[in-house]
Amino acid sequence: MSQDNGPGNAPGRGLLAGRSVLVTGAAGTGIGFATALRCAEEGARVAISARSAEKVELAADQLEKLVGVRPVTTVCDITVESEVQAMIAAADERLDGLDVLVNNAAVGGMAPVAEMTDEQWDAVLDTTLKGTFRCTRAALRLMLPRKSGVIVNNASVVGWKASPGMAHYAAAKAGVMALTRASALEAAGAGIRINAVAPTLVAHDELAAKMPPGVMDQLGAQQPLGRAGEPSEIANVIVFLASDYASYLTGEVISVSAQHA
Repeated sequence: MSQDNGPGNAPGRGLLAGRSVLVTGAAGTGIGFATALRCAEEGARVAISARSAEKVELAADQLEKLVGVRPVTTVCDITVESEVQAMIAAADERLDGLDVLVNNAAVGGMAPVAEMTDEQWDAVLDTTLKGTFRCTRAALRLMLPRKSGVIVNNASVVGWKASPGMAHYAAAKAGVMALTRASALEAAGAGIRINAVAPTLVAHDELAAKMPPGVMDQLGAQQPLGRAGEPSEIANVIVFLASDYASYLTGEVISVSAQHA
């Protein structure tokens, strides 16, 4: 059973049948959970990770209700190298090999540059950029000898477009884009593809709860389609990049919005 029909909720077509996928930062209501769900709907064996054991198990409960199969769960703080190595190894073992890694885990925040502390800057960069690097490195160490694999990173339009108060997050996401391009060139000779998505505003409960009432709707109305994106709409593009339909795409950052219109 899948989610109710709506934007981005099309029937599964078996695009990832027989593949194994690990999605980081997949607890909650955002892009990570939607991606894990979509991958399962497309026939993949799925593992999910999060820093909170309670949240990742709740997410697994929800996924099991929706698709009838419980995903593999791992608890991982991607700022800790030993935990990243353990997560990748566990996914590889319990999924009978790791075919696809989706680097979704990230943190943000708001602070003007003149008032931002080193601790605020480091917290965002260490998770959002360096965490993506750690996970990519660990996955490549498995994939390169096998000469097979796909990595999809979650960047953001703020990596292209300035947003006041988000210099640390923008720098981290721009770094994710650069990491995507460089690592893709390094891995291409082994048949490994590495791409990224750069979503615009995406509506989900956790984000809306952090905003004053009505702000999400106001921001959505400013988008070219007159609304915020749905997590499932980003997940669909991630699944495309993970699938054979994107077999000639590597080192690309796909804007899931009208950023380049």
